[in-house]
Amino acid sequence: MLQLNVETPEDWWEVEALYDLCFAPGRTALSSYRLREEVPMVGPLCQVARDEGGILAGAIRYWPVQIGAVEALLLGPIAVHPTRQGEGVGAILIEETLAAAAGLGWERALLVGDAPYYRRFGFEKLSDVAMPPPTNPERVLGRSLVPGAWDRIAGQVMRALK
Repeated sequence: MLQLNVETPEDWWEVEALYDLCFAPGRTALSSYRLREEVPMVGPLCQVARDEGGILAGAIRYWPVQIGAVEALLLGPIAVHPTRQGEGVGAILIEETLAAAAGLGWERALLVGDAPYYRRFGFEKLSDVAMPPPTNPERVLGRSLVPGAWDRIAGQVMRALK
């Protein structure tokens, strides 16, 4: 049984260690990290999944971004501890937090990832939305949290204005 909780400052180092374990050493050099610099996380949506013993199984974070005057959530990073992969931890984190995001009034979410994996969560390629280079445009995916939220949205993803 997993317990999802909002990430606290006390969780930060453990979550960072999980991201270091799951991603390449240069993860913070990715263009998506430039969009996160000096922008606060969307706190209520940044969650940790722990087992009954309190051991960290996974974590997910969200950041606000802009496409022109339109706001969106940037999902990521998300990671599941290698010993817990294949158990649905990532799916729980994604679905629970996107449902919470919709409840908080967010209309759209995007991420940079593998379409075959994220398609099952309703993410589709955003042909008219561009992440800062050198992001592969085939990996820019979005999900509407309300019907039609990505309709007629086009442009460069930028750091949040607020």
